[in-house]
Amino acid sequence: MTTWILLRGLTRERRHWGGFPRLLEAAFPGCPVLELELPGNGELNAMASPTSIAGMARYCREAAAALAPPPYLLLGESMGAMVAAAWAERHREEIAGCVLLNTSFGRFSPLLQRLRPRAWPVFLNILLDRSAEGRERRVLELTSGSPQAHPGAVAEWSAIRRSRPVRTGNAVRQLLAAAGFRPPLEAPVPTLVLAGARDGLVDPRCSRAIARRWRCALAVHPEAGHDLPLDDGAWVVGEIRRWLEHRLEA
Repeated sequence: MTTWILLRGLTRERRHWGGFPRLLEAAFPGCPVLELELPGNGELNAMASPTSIAGMARYCREAAAALAPPPYLLLGESMGAMVAAAWAERHREEIAGCVLLNTSFGRFSPLLQRLRPRAWPVFLNILLDRSAEGRERRVLELTSGSPQAHPGAVAEWSAIRRSRPVRTGNAVRQLLAAAGFRPPLEAPVPTLVLAGARDGLVDPRCSRAIARRWRCALAVHPEAGHDLPLDDGAWVVGEIRRWLEHRLEA
């Protein structure tokens, strides 16, 4: 039995997946879905975040082993996809495959693509805004291709921020870890790369660069933004199903 492991991105936690894990479970019956927290986020917000992606991967691997044995299918978004890549590189024997959503690798893409310049002032405003609602409204505008399609997201995310806030020091540690991550030059396991064409945070060219260098499958959603499971979780699940079916046929 293969278990799905879900890994969120910078300062986000398992509750930010919304209803996506249930979509994944329905599409792949018999494959449990585990939503892991990165150290410093969510239920682990009292912990210090590692300053390396490898450190995050080590923690997540130990946490997963306590809940379910391998093999695993890793699905990571943004920084979570970096954690998945680092995990697969070091322990490929226990990873059946990786699905990487809207991520970027330092070896493959320049800084101005990894973090789009138009996102920089938004990040500054998020840090300066003292209200949870103001911060999460900016996050939604930055990460969704259609913010108006998610009227309840700001209130839901604001409640999450208030209940389990991420320390500023941990946010900085995670940024440093993501900036310093260097992936393997070749795909360690079978990999699917998914991207949103309207990603306001990470240029979709970063996903194309990964797929090109790793010679792996790529699909780009024409309307979605950075948070693909939010904008169109059904599309993500459909692309995963097609990819897995193609692998079985091959």
